[in-house]
Amino acid sequence: MARRPVSAELAPPPGLADPHAQTVWATGFRFPRRVPLRLETWDTGDGDVVDVEFLPDRAGAPGVLVLHGLEGSSKSVYVRGLLAAIHAKGWNGAALNFRSCGPSPHKHPHTYHSGFTDDLQLVAMRAKERWGRLAVAGFSLGGNVTLKWLGEQGANAPAMAGVGISVPFDLGAAAKAIDSPGFWGWVYRERFLRSLRRKALRTCAAHPGVLEPSEIRRATSFAAFDDIVTARLNGFASATEYWTRCSSSGFLDRIRVPTLIVSADDDPIVPGETIPREAVANPAIDLKITAHGGHVGFVGGSWLRPRYVAEEWAMEFLARRFADS
Repeated sequence: MARRPVSAELAPPPGLADPHAQTVWATGFRFPRRVPLRLETWDTGDGDVVDVEFLPDRAGAPGVLVLHGLEGSSKSVYVRGLLAAIHAKGWNGAALNFRSCGPSPHKHPHTYHSGFTDDLQLVAMRAKERWGRLAVAGFSLGGNVTLKWLGEQGANAPAMAGVGISVPFDLGAAAKAIDSPGFWGWVYRERFLRSLRRKALRTCAAHPGVLEPSEIRRATSFAAFDDIVTARLNGFASATEYWTRCSSSGFLDRIRVPTLIVSADDDPIVPGETIPREAVANPAIDLKITAHGGHVGFVGGSWLRPRYVAEEWAMEFLARRFADS
């Protein structure tokens, strides 16, 4: 009998059933957790560096490497929330800052993007050497990188488990959703593009001739930015080629380690119809789909005691995987 995605229940607090409320609350009103972190900066071998923040070492315990979303960092509240849960569990943990997202200056003209898995491979291999047992969990863009990387690695993946939360499986569809007209499309678009344009202009100043500043300033849509910046800096012919080659939906059938994917049907950035329900044909994949949750929201519980349910599910899933090893 064919497997089906699990329709997971999430009961939002009163007033937080709306997808935009879920999305904005989880990033703008969530109380940031304090966790003890130690910064390490590693050479990437191509003239750049990557910043990784580690929890205190626990000898013999497994570890989880956490990846943030677009223009996030190891300081993002959802990253800190998951790291706090990992720390409380007695596991090892670390957060990878994509290039230009950590404290170290970005040196190389190419950028991080939704399909760039080289740094994840580098950090995962070294984390596995340090911890022995490794899992990787990614949010949004970081989730796309995680799933694409797990598919690329197949049975050779250094991680024994993976988690992807609010993954933009179809990058072109996600860009179209963010570029949609209306107030909320503008809010999400400007939040990301303001930072991305600023970084692209810094790249122009550091590497004259690689981009045209006037074109960057005129990039008011994700489609335009990915076409004139992301694609050009990273060797793609166009935004369309970048989206096609880097969307994680094309790699799911090649994943060979147990992987949990959590998505919301009402995600304003990841259209519900792009959630790959057929992915459960791969026995390695567990897919949970909620009616509510927004983008990297999944806020349950109450106003006074909110619960971030996707992260709870991630911890339960990883605990079972580590217990079986």
